[in-house]
Amino acid sequence: MGSGSIRRAAGALFRGVVSGPQAPAGTFTDVPTTSAVHPTAVASAAVPAARRGAVTARSVLTRTGAALAGTAVLLPPLLLAAPAAHADEKPKDGKDGQHAPKAPAPPAGMSKVGGGLLGRSGTQVQLKPGAPKLPEDLTARSWIVSDAESGKVLAAHNAHWQLPPASTLKMLFADTVMPKFPKTQKYTVKPADLAGMGVGSSLVGIKENLSYTVHDLWLGVFLRSGNDAVHTLSAMNGGTAKTVQEMQKQAEALNAADTHVVTPDGYDAPGQVSSAYDLSLFARAGLQNADFREYCSTVSTQFPGEVKDGKRGSFGIQNTNRLLSGDYDLKPYPGIAGVKNGSTTNAGSTFTGVAQRGERKLLVTVMNPEKKEHNEVYKETAKLFDWGFAAADKVEPVGRLVGPKSEEGDARAGGAKLDGDKARAGMQDTSGSSGGVWTALAITGGALVVLGGLALAVHRRWPLPELMRRRGGKH
Repeated sequence: MGSGSIRRAAGALFRGVVSGPQAPAGTFTDVPTTSAVHPTAVASAAVPAARRGAVTARSVLTRTGAALAGTAVLLPPLLLAAPAAHADEKPKDGKDGQHAPKAPAPPAGMSKVGGGLLGRSGTQVQLKPGAPKLPEDLTARSWIVSDAESGKVLAAHNAHWQLPPASTLKMLFADTVMPKFPKTQKYTVKPADLAGMGVGSSLVGIKENLSYTVHDLWLGVFLRSGNDAVHTLSAMNGGTAKTVQEMQKQAEALNAADTHVVTPDGYDAPGQVSSAYDLSLFARAGLQNADFREYCSTVSTQFPGEVKDGKRGSFGIQNTNRLLSGDYDLKPYPGIAGVKNGSTTNAGSTFTGVAQRGERKLLVTVMNPEKKEHNEVYKETAKLFDWGFAAADKVEPVGRLVGPKSEEGDARAGGAKLDGDKARAGMQDTSGSSGGVWTALAITGGALVVLGGLALAVHRRWPLPELMRRRGGKH
């Protein structure tokens, strides 16, 4: 979103987080559909009526106290319980623990938005003496580790490789549509609103001819990756085609040049691509919005159900992000606070997460691990978070997350080819372009500098409101 629509709400609390299990081969779902977890019966037992409403990581931690330091978030037993394995969590090749066919090579030339090094294939990192080495067992086709506030990219691997995004694209959907409707607005779902969803779509359980608040719908988008909620909000926004067009314009406004939008929900479609770099831009933009932070970090809540005996029922839904809720083979990640997962046949598993340790806030995006073990995308994300927190002051940035065009113009025009801090300090362009040496100028944040006819926006620190501070957030 443009800077004019960014909500900075200093001191606002960022709670909880997001993500989901892997899809079965041949389907296009991010999480089990509501037929697998549905709910009216489960809901009353899982989340008592007295506890209706969103349960955030913050509120859960408050109840659990210091005994949970560095471990897991307690959730209602039925919500936390999960089978040892789900049919839709098997790897795409159907062989547990086996590698899929060797991943294709990234293109030789990729976008240089954010810095020349980010346009190169392979791993880009500049370690200072004493810096920890990157984890050796990373198998993702693309990943990026960045500072969520300053935008410095600490390390990256094929950051601009255009790949299917799955439901991580819902972050862009939220950036585009969320500012349009107040959360208290109600909408009655029409049968046509739910038409056109892809086979195997993940669903939250929206029913036609029933009314939902915008708040309900966004919780369905973020907690259950509900394509039915996305299509309902798209209908409110004037239809799927209009929403897709607006999402593309929003991507361009955010300088996300790798992204081509075909569907609003991330369902596999020919030509639909994004990149680890762009997904990080979408997350960073969304995190400026207090409502976005609430939805993407909510752990569990009650969702409106059907009407029986004249009364509207409800059922419990839980955020499927395994770095938040944990799983039988994975503990919650200390300090996690967002944002969105995805999984489809073409995309594999994708995830963008934000976490805080001390005053440091990091964004990590991981796309399509070659290793198809259970929860692999979360495991590789956790390793990159660990490395990033340990290495943040011991590496030279290899680039930066650029701001929207409203702050610094079109990044493709050349301004964003200046790497990281060197761009902000007016130092030498190391991207390989013909920029030469820029004169350092003392200016206030947000002012525009014109050098050699090129308009550059000085990328000021883009603060995130205070994230959730977990007791386990410090190691």
